[in-house]
Amino acid sequence: MEWTGARYADQPTVEVRTRIEAPPRRVWDLVSDIRRMPELSTELRSAEWLDGATAPAVGARFVGRSGHPSLGEWETTSYVVECTPCRTFAWAVGDPEHPSALWRFGLREADGGTELTQWMRMGPGRSGLSLAIDRMPDKEQKIVFVRLREFERSMTGTVEAIRKLAENAEGADA
Repeated sequence: MEWTGARYADQPTVEVRTRIEAPPRRVWDLVSDIRRMPELSTELRSAEWLDGATAPAVGARFVGRSGHPSLGEWETTSYVVECTPCRTFAWAVGDPEHPSALWRFGLREADGGTELTQWMRMGPGRSGLSLAIDRMPDKEQKIVFVRLREFERSMTGTVEAIRKLAENAEGADA
């Protein structure tokens, strides 16, 4: 990731992608299973559906508990804002109309396998990062850049873990 000088209000984004030698259905089963995501993420510690939901659907909510050595531990409620099986799973963290972050997995059938992207956007709503920026406004661009790089590293690890699981699934249906 190159220096952009982005500020939080710019709603900067990060995207990573990988090619997976497995059909979209197998990849979808992994990316849409929020309870499995903590084993694939460096920050997410647990996730569970709320209100009786058991799978993603637009409007469904889930709670995520995360931790970071510099930021501590926190809990957020997310709302599924896009859900097209085998294509797109996206959620807004906090207020769906003004989220602190928007996250998305995108799947595309490609040459008998799947191209998987993971994308995230900071803001426009306030987040824990906003507190650090409030304390050190003169360092906002550096704070945002460092956090985006952390997201990029973590997301790269997540899509790689998904790739390995999908490609190594024995007896999985296509």
